[in-house]
Amino acid sequence: MKSDRRKFIQNLGVGAAGLGAVSMGSTLGSCEAQADKSTEETDEQFLFIGDDIAIADTAYGKVQGYVLRGIHTFLGIPYGADTSGENRFMPPKKPESWTEVKPAIWWGNSAPQIMENRYANAHASFADHWNYDDVSEDCLRLNIWTKSISDDKKRPVMVWLHGGGFTNGNGIEQDGYNGENLTRKGDIVFCSINHRLGPIGFTDLSGVGGEKYAASGNVGMLDIVAALEWVRDNIANFGGDPDNVTIMGQSGGGAKVCTVAAMPAAKGLFHKGVALSGSSLKGIDQDYSRKLGAYILKEAELNASQVDQLQQMPWQAYLDLAYKGYEKMKSELGDSGMRRGGFGPVADGGDIPEEDFFTQPNGLASDVPLLICTTFHERSAARTNPELEKISFEGVEDQLKERFGDDTQAIVKAYRDNFPDKKPVEIWSLITSNRQAAISTANAKAGQKAPVYLAWFGWQPPLYNNRMRAFHCLDICFWYYNTDLMYTHTGGGSRPRKLSEKMSDSLLSFMKTGDPNTQGLPQWPAYTRDNGETMILDDAPEVKNDPDRAARESLPV
Repeated sequence: MKSDRRKFIQNLGVGAAGLGAVSMGSTLGSCEAQADKSTEETDEQFLFIGDDIAIADTAYGKVQGYVLRGIHTFLGIPYGADTSGENRFMPPKKPESWTEVKPAIWWGNSAPQIMENRYANAHASFADHWNYDDVSEDCLRLNIWTKSISDDKKRPVMVWLHGGGFTNGNGIEQDGYNGENLTRKGDIVFCSINHRLGPIGFTDLSGVGGEKYAASGNVGMLDIVAALEWVRDNIANFGGDPDNVTIMGQSGGGAKVCTVAAMPAAKGLFHKGVALSGSSLKGIDQDYSRKLGAYILKEAELNASQVDQLQQMPWQAYLDLAYKGYEKMKSELGDSGMRRGGFGPVADGGDIPEEDFFTQPNGLASDVPLLICTTFHERSAARTNPELEKISFEGVEDQLKERFGDDTQAIVKAYRDNFPDKKPVEIWSLITSNRQAAISTANAKAGQKAPVYLAWFGWQPPLYNNRMRAFHCLDICFWYYNTDLMYTHTGGGSRPRKLSEKMSDSLLSFMKTGDPNTQGLPQWPAYTRDNGETMILDDAPEVKNDPDRAARESLPV
């Protein structure tokens, strides 16, 4: 599928407009020398690309990027081989080496996923500004932003793991994911990656295919490990410090952060973690994942000796087949509480442990500080339905009864008591956006030696008649200093930028030291189970002790 994205230069220019453009000379030397200069916008050249500009070494060959507003930018660098054909369902392989300088000036392919009607909802497409390029199984690519590739500095490294659950998304699906502004502000190296998703990345065929397919249920996570190995081995050539790597993700990406922390193969490849609006404490039970693999094989009308034929199908045909197998299994056996469309990391006891993550005081990643953040209104039904602004508390109870049954009235009352100034529609959103998963993850992590810090993002944009509220994905652009670039989330301008200044400074401090405290925010204490210390992120940030505990305790466990 060809992209209908806006031109990327226009995209990036919006972000720089809020920060000031960089004025540079025409040589590579002057580009690097002036990378720190942020001046009033001028008519001088700000994009540089050419035979001797932004050429970097990797273990597999040289790559050529470009310099935009003083930031060296490399897009679509291979960190693994094509995963199609006989490589489908297999652990990632290293990329083939190349002899000529490889262009790294355009995004790598998105992983196979359902693309039909991706832009069908005009309001969602406008607000979230989804970006999708070609889709293929040759998707193991990463992007890098850095100030310099030649000054021998060791900069902290950010590795971004995109959202979309475990079935959708890519490393640049929203403009807020762009690494240019944070790279400039904090003098870091920013990486984002694509990896296998959905049935291509998480079909467990080990029960029907034997040892050959032992890792098939987790190859999407093994791709992330391979990307971190690439960072370890190559990031110094891009000005980064392989001994100071932070992994950060949102929604499904937050769950990926937690899962990577539990993987033995990832030990030592990262040193801090940030999970936004998504976390995980356990992989999928392998009994479930193996049953699903068997259903898919049956749907294909193949037997155990013919599993290899699944590798030869076009990826679109395989996705259709796999989802039909999932629906058949769900109709016959139920969904077993699955929230991942049936496909996600498998607790196979090898690549991913069977026990809950973070449970061992001295276990894997016990020395890795973790920062967790959720938003007040992850889900807000009124965002696209103005009539719901008028809903009554009785109407909220009616909407929630199917989910909570006889407990509904008590839950709504508990939230009303905890938040007496909130409207019915806001109470509804707070209940459905509750912090249970984040608290469970923080409680588990608090038993390890490295600290965990907890935030709750409540800033609301003045868009759509104020109905968007503090919605799922909103905080990303604040952490990454992209509130002007992601103007369809924030409205742009000084108000969101002021909070973004504080949040991005805090993130940069956490990347560098493992402690998010900065002058712009109140003192941010580490989270404890007893007190539930939480940084409330809004126009006037403040720290509160477990601000929704009374309400949250009304929810079923």
